[in-house]
Amino acid sequence: MPEIVIPTLPQSRDTAWLFPGQGAQFVGMGRDLYESAPAARAVFDAADEALGFSLSQLCFEGPENELTRTVNTQPAVVVHGIAALVAAIEAGTVTERATFVAGHSLGEYAALIAAESLSFADGLRLVRERGRLMQEACDAYPGTMAVVLGLQREQVAALCETHGASLCNENAPGNISIGGTAAAVEATGEAAKAAGAVRVLPLNVAGAFHTPMMETAAAGMRGVLAAALFADPLIPVVSNVHGRVMSRGAEFASELTDQVTSPVLWVDDVRTMLAAGVTTFIEFGPGKILTGALKRTEPSAVLRNVGTAAEARGEGSE
Repeated sequence: MPEIVIPTLPQSRDTAWLFPGQGAQFVGMGRDLYESAPAARAVFDAADEALGFSLSQLCFEGPENELTRTVNTQPAVVVHGIAALVAAIEAGTVTERATFVAGHSLGEYAALIAAESLSFADGLRLVRERGRLMQEACDAYPGTMAVVLGLQREQVAALCETHGASLCNENAPGNISIGGTAAAVEATGEAAKAAGAVRVLPLNVAGAFHTPMMETAAAGMRGVLAAALFADPLIPVVSNVHGRVMSRGAEFASELTDQVTSPVLWVDDVRTMLAAGVTTFIEFGPGKILTGALKRTEPSAVLRNVGTAAEARGEGSE
């Protein structure tokens, strides 16, 4: 199959490319990109060939219950992100290579493809296997998640330790997800409300992602990732696991293994990029989850979304 290559661009000094994770997907995602942007069409066609089934049809037409299966959602979100990126480059609305790339959870695979550390086909096959293994872990070890609003990470971490839940991610200050067994999440949520949380909202998810309950999935990915080929990235990648910058291909197998069971420290990622001088953040893919969180982390940041054909052309993307 023809390889998808990100076009060469001059280097930016102050821009980051962001790629979302699970939860951003919707039926119809990417259809307008496919129909109007030849570069995006090539991405979807290459994905279908790499995976051996029509992921594009699943994205465009559903059914929703199939698209939202973890094994399908994960490659779908990656494909949409890369298709949006190449469409924007083709349209001339993205003219510089990012200073940093970062992806939320499965979005790290899209970030590594964009940084040309991981080939498009390999990245898709890896993330589909990740989704398969995570679904198996969900089925074997039932769990759930909730969002705690209005408390700091340290407070929530202490409550999790007391009541048996785990931190799953911190998307913005005061916006923290927890996961674990239903009983542990409920107990931790009640304790959080007693401690002053503004709200605790249950999440409609398949399991307790980014917690030790995903250990079997991490073990399965460890072997798969050890055999994968990672080049040194052309763009530095900011880690979900520790919030630091990674610039060597040798770092990514352990990063992608560890992030299955570790919380996504998205606030740390954003602060690392801000401290390095990033002022503009472009989110590629479905939805506006990451730019929405960024508004709460750094209100002065310049934010742009590219998930539709109009946005790829620079229309209505602010």
